[in-house]
Amino acid sequence: MKKYIDLIEQTFYFPQPEFKVQDNELHFHDVPLMDIIEQYGTPLKLSYLPKIGQNINYAKQLFADAMKKHNYDGSYTYCYCTKSSHFSFVLEEALKHDIHIETSSSYDIPIARKLYDKGLISKNTNIVCNGFKRPLYRQYITELLNDGFKNCMPVLDNLHELKHYEDNVKGSYNVGIRIAADEEPNFEFYTSRLGIRYSDINTLYRDQIKPSKKAKLKLLHFFINTGIRDTAYYWSELSRFIFKYCELKKECPELDTIDIGGGFPIKTSLHFEFDYKYIIEQIIENIKWICGKNNVPVPNIFTEFGSFTVGESGAVLYSIMDQKLQNDKELWYMIDGSFITHLPDAWGLNQKYIMLPINKWDDMYHKVNLGGLTCDSMDYYNSESHSSEVFLPTIEEQDKENLYIGFFHTGAYQESLGGYGGIQHCLIPAPKHVLIDKDENGNVSTKLFATEQESESMLKLLGY
Repeated sequence: MKKYIDLIEQTFYFPQPEFKVQDNELHFHDVPLMDIIEQYGTPLKLSYLPKIGQNINYAKQLFADAMKKHNYDGSYTYCYCTKSSHFSFVLEEALKHDIHIETSSSYDIPIARKLYDKGLISKNTNIVCNGFKRPLYRQYITELLNDGFKNCMPVLDNLHELKHYEDNVKGSYNVGIRIAADEEPNFEFYTSRLGIRYSDINTLYRDQIKPSKKAKLKLLHFFINTGIRDTAYYWSELSRFIFKYCELKKECPELDTIDIGGGFPIKTSLHFEFDYKYIIEQIIENIKWICGKNNVPVPNIFTEFGSFTVGESGAVLYSIMDQKLQNDKELWYMIDGSFITHLPDAWGLNQKYIMLPINKWDDMYHKVNLGGLTCDSMDYYNSESHSSEVFLPTIEEQDKENLYIGFFHTGAYQESLGGYGGIQHCLIPAPKHVLIDKDENGNVSTKLFATEQESESMLKLLGY
């Protein structure tokens, strides 16, 4: 008899650091997930908080090692981009590890104020303010600067933004410039809509920043939508950016920092392989070589890691409510939730996640399609990143226990894209959300962060 566990062990190197099976049940970071399901039920979102700090410290150590190896005479600063997940428990956990933050819209700034009130950030914390800024966002940034948040740094995204700060900021302040990078070759547009085009950057500095008695150009920002990957496109854009830094540095001695936006990929398959150490060493080596060639000091480096910070901490657990054979060969397992509302990237971007059963690993398996609860024909999941099929343990009528499944490393973006706490397709409620933590002795604790969304909150939003 071919068991499900045999399929996984023959297809992947398994177990893996975050996944192992004991007594026929899956453990996630040594947390027995059936215990969580028995306590809280499904559908269920969970956040394993220690993973946030592990990834932060891993990246910081790799940059420190690479800088030491290449005698790189600059500093490294880890920023978390809040748009990946704005939840308080994420920011509170991340900020335990000596990091800084990057914002993208006006309401990020009140979050920064709350973090300051709690003593989680100080007026010395770097707050890198990105995005195309509406008046309220510019106002909030100005108020932070006037209140002594000296490392709050607006990154200019258009040629008219600086005027607001010049008119309203009382003392001296630092600014950055976002460069409009070229999009990847197969993208619909040639150049990013965000940032300032290469040919305007020197003019912006000469005409607006250099004459200012208050503004100093401190940072050049570079963002690649695909993230940091070992591709000719990435290395070409990074080199072009560093050459622009060197060119501007010769005119602007205060410029001493680059922000290499675009994050690291995260593990969305049990086949995942990415050599973080090699990529970081290549980044450091390339920057140092180009700066040496141009006879300018190497810059300090900021990164903005969002999904890398929080993505691998998340999971969504479902129970299989029923199975339906819709023709001779299409077998459906119906989940007690929805992909469109709970995991919108799986629906909108065809994103694949690590999907594994929680129990019944010793049972036989077969090919299935997973169906969500909405009436939309696109509410399904039927392929993995390594295969065009999904396999799960069989369900027999005489089975006494339900089959439970989990989607893992779902911690970035899904709640905000899905409209957390709002109105969702077919009025599917947001699931319970449980936080999992461990103390220094490895003792696991859980906390219910949010109950399943109730009808009253939806009716109120709908005006009933």
